[in-house]
Amino acid sequence: MARDGLADRRGEGRQQDGFLSPLLFWVSPMTMTSEATTAESVTLPPSYAIPIGLGVLALPVLALQVWLGGAIALFALFLLVQAVTLRLVFTPESLEVYRGQRCIRQFPYADWQVWSIFWSPVPILFYFREVNSIHFLPMLFQAAALRTQLESRLPQLAADAQASA
Repeated sequence: MARDGLADRRGEGRQQDGFLSPLLFWVSPMTMTSEATTAESVTLPPSYAIPIGLGVLALPVLALQVWLGGAIALFALFLLVQAVTLRLVFTPESLEVYRGQRCIRQFPYADWQVWSIFWSPVPILFYFREVNSIHFLPMLFQAAALRTQLESRLPQLAADAQASA
């Protein structure tokens, strides 16, 4: 795909202002794609299940232990903000992490050694190891779309991930 189309998919070049820009980035139909193709860049759709689940869990805990319930609620709020603002973009060469319109990290597939999505019934954590580092990400994006992209872009590691699941 031409670089211009990629810029549109990521939301670059669009006029957005104020504190609503992360939300506008989220609701843009161009960012909500999850087609499984290795020739194009694909942005994973967000998932709010973990932040909302932790928020709901915080309510009864708040009634029993104010400090603990408050800490869980703050963590849920933090994860919710991250789910709204962060995006994972699979490009032909790497996994890129975006905050709004800005790329904050790139992880070239050539450096990946292993990946796994923990707890299949309710995916809560995405783990991957590169040559020099280990990464854990809370599942703030749709697990099925993530698995599809990982299996299509890293087929040599997919068998290892299936064995560990």
